[in-house]
Amino acid sequence: MNVDLQQVMQRFGIVGRNPSFLRAIETAVQVAPTDLSVLVTGESGVGKEFFPKIIHAYSLRKHQGYVAVNCGAIPEGTIDSELFGHRKGSFTGAISDRKGYFEEADGGTIFLDEVGELPLATQARLLRVLESGEFIPVGASKPLKTDVRVVAATNVNIQEAIARGRFREDLYYRLSTVPIVVPPLRKRQEDIVLLFKLFASLSAEKNQIPMLEITPEAEELLRRYPWPGNIRELRNLTDRISILEYDRHLTAEDLRGYLPERPQELSTSLVPVERQSEERSFANEREILYQVLFDMKRDITSLKQTIATMRQEPHYEPIHTTLVPAEMEPMHTEAEEVTEPDPEPYLEPYKELTEKSVEKSLLPDRPMTIDEAERILIKRALERHGGNKTEAAEELNISPRTLYRKLRSYGEE
Repeated sequence: MNVDLQQVMQRFGIVGRNPSFLRAIETAVQVAPTDLSVLVTGESGVGKEFFPKIIHAYSLRKHQGYVAVNCGAIPEGTIDSELFGHRKGSFTGAISDRKGYFEEADGGTIFLDEVGELPLATQARLLRVLESGEFIPVGASKPLKTDVRVVAATNVNIQEAIARGRFREDLYYRLSTVPIVVPPLRKRQEDIVLLFKLFASLSAEKNQIPMLEITPEAEELLRRYPWPGNIRELRNLTDRISILEYDRHLTAEDLRGYLPERPQELSTSLVPVERQSEERSFANEREILYQVLFDMKRDITSLKQTIATMRQEPHYEPIHTTLVPAEMEPMHTEAEEVTEPDPEPYLEPYKELTEKSVEKSLLPDRPMTIDEAERILIKRALERHGGNKTEAAEELNISPRTLYRKLRSYGEE
């Protein structure tokens, strides 16, 4: 299939000249006319979502449906129903038959993003679709046929997930008939400034402001920064600078004010499986967490009371007892002056320890259910991270999928 890569990139608004990145686009175009399954891998924020669109647009299925599914955002209890559909009465709330995404995409292409987050039971169902084109809706007894092209993507280290028993090896080989690896932005140094200028132009056009210019020194600083958030981070940074900078001539000194001093270093090209795939059971551990928090609050309250008593008695002299043999008792002459250390400097860090700060950082000191305490912890984690669900889920040591499910059950999503 003879397709000009520059035409492909212009069509989808892609900018770049890095050889590894261009090779990934070329692979997508070459595999598009076939029905082979494709697995796109790469770090979060590298632009993996463009590749299934390219594959569908240049395939024989381009006039049929294209369905994109974020597997990590669907609760585990409903993902089978979302993907494969269900029958009326198959579970509480199933008031009618419903088609799943595989039935809706029949004849077209389905893109399974974050496929590494799929539960093992769902992986078995997906494997059957890939092998035979058959699936069974939830609550049904007869299989249905579907003719879909499957393109999947993940930022999880699948090989490590397989070793840990979190991902089926046979499913991996079915999905990755043609693997496409998208390089991270830090390995595309020749593309960083091009992308910055593209995003600056788009931001200027969208917000009707003069376009941001950049000095050669600032360009070099952009290239040296490791970009742990990849293209997504670069886009957000460019938009922020475009809006906030009065001087439309960006220097290296200006740019340093926007870049983190110590950006997160990435030791591997993919996210370790224990951070995303190896989900711990929050329900099994939260009771221990709550008990620790309650004990901590009690200890801090006791410490505050002790400190308050000590501060009210400025002439209080602590008694120091030293266990030594009688024959080695320390001796002092009348000329010697024994002084005790002043406790005030040691109390300085605790002066700001108020009841208000304790109440804000810990759970309320009143009877409550486990569900209520869990809801408070989740709410405060979201507040600390400015509503970023991925970062809040990482702090709580649960997967984003579990957090989405809990927020949905609270009616707060």
